[in-house]
Amino acid sequence: MPADRGRDRITLTGVTAYGHHGVLDFEKRDGQEFVVDVVLDLDLSAAAATDDLSTTVSYAEVAADVVEVVTGPALDLIEAVAGRIADRVLARPLVETVTVTVHKPQAPVGVPFGDVAVTVRRDRDEPVVIALGANLGDPARAVRAAGRALHRVRGLRAVRLSPTFGTAPVGGPEQPDYVNAVAVARTRLTPASLLAALHRIEEDHGRTREVRWGPRTLDLDLIQYGTPGTDHEVRTDDPALTLPHPRAHERAFVLAPWAAVDPAAVLRVGEQVVPVTEQLDRIGLDGVTPLTDEPGRGTGA
Repeated sequence: MPADRGRDRITLTGVTAYGHHGVLDFEKRDGQEFVVDVVLDLDLSAAAATDDLSTTVSYAEVAADVVEVVTGPALDLIEAVAGRIADRVLARPLVETVTVTVHKPQAPVGVPFGDVAVTVRRDRDEPVVIALGANLGDPARAVRAAGRALHRVRGLRAVRLSPTFGTAPVGGPEQPDYVNAVAVARTRLTPASLLAALHRIEEDHGRTREVRWGPRTLDLDLIQYGTPGTDHEVRTDDPALTLPHPRAHERAFVLAPWAAVDPAAVLRVGEQVVPVTEQLDRIGLDGVTPLTDEPGRGTGA
């Protein structure tokens, strides 16, 4: 099933801090009190099941983000204050959507009033890279079907699928050659939610996880999440999902289709961010061969 949007929510209201935001000189000089409400949409199923703090978002840290922006450099507009808070909170890996309301109860309106507030909403929208591979049954058909399935994942958009490549197995038991491809897309899903969607596609194709590096009907790996070298790049050593993929830069069967679908792509290699095409030139094709797909079948059809 596709991931449901906004099924769980954290609401933090009334965070109060003193700031110096406003168009008028005396507002920047004297400052005033601001009150902020933050609503987070995210998947809390793991937190509910495990009682593990790492599977949710710390309310204290969100409140600290709010206070840091409000007490930080002066801005003219509370629209800008709300936007900066939203950007800070949305950078947290578990948050899918954030809504921020900034109240300015002492605003110099010139007439009696109760409150003035601005609300902004920001949805996560990050670039992602997904590697596809299969070597059982009809692997080329399975890879193309998986490309079509990616288009149906709610929260994944602008999906482009590379041409397919044939690859000799690397490691593991003796097994048939692989068919590999790479999809690039944008997503509002968190890394964990996207990984769960990829696992559902694998399961729909009969994937089991009994032998490491063994043959499989379909394998979908999340290679990269966010833009390398920016604040929105996700880097994690979590064994359940290590990002960026720790061996992608060594694998021509990932780099060759990735370069084919996005020639301007970059990836992280240690602490450096390098073009995928340069890394592919560095390691060579290593037995990876283009198959019969024409470039431009990148719709996943």
